[in-house]
Amino acid sequence: MYSSERNVDSIVQQGYTVKIGDYIQRGWGVMQQNLGGFIGFTVVIVLISLIPAALGQRLGPLASLAVNVISPILLAGYLIVAFKILKRQSTTFNDFFQGFSNFLPIFLTSLLVSIFTFLGFLVLILPGVFLAVAYAFSIPFVVGRKFDFWEAMEASRKVVTKNWFPMFLFLLAIVVLNVVGALLLGVGLLFTIPLSYCAIAVAFEDIVGLPISDSSIA
Repeated sequence: MYSSERNVDSIVQQGYTVKIGDYIQRGWGVMQQNLGGFIGFTVVIVLISLIPAALGQRLGPLASLAVNVISPILLAGYLIVAFKILKRQSTTFNDFFQGFSNFLPIFLTSLLVSIFTFLGFLVLILPGVFLAVAYAFSIPFVVGRKFDFWEAMEASRKVVTKNWFPMFLFLLAIVVLNVVGALLLGVGLLFTIPLSYCAIAVAFEDIVGLPISDSSIA
């Protein structure tokens, strides 16, 4: 049973517990509800990422720019489907591409988070790490709660900063998970990449909650 949405200020005031193992375990449970879809969508993303190299030097740079623009939109598809599963809604493969219906907020959020994080790393490494973790819920707020880009970033910063270090450990566990997946001849990434997003979706649902209205899922 999913959690109903909570007010950001109340989350900050009341606090929360980060359940790393539980989020990953439940994320795997979510992924199993549509295992073929999650793996198939990951294959699609991998194939799209290979397009610039396949086009060569003439068209490759332009294709690379296009891929960089649509990548965050595609990756949001993992969250969209995971949120639907958490709400016990039926899903189709087309749902993975529903991020395009919310293109601008997702793109702007991803762009600003990337810029701020990059600037943080330029100043010193630690500010970059802090911001990367603090903005971890930005896209989930856009997708799951229909926040605009700045509102989503501020909400993520406030919520995550409340319990920053445990959230850092959670995201570090996800990074380690994907490193292990990469070591398995890369094939493991077909499982660990979608699992990572499912775990983040579960964490967001547990900490922030999801709205009852279907219209709030992109």
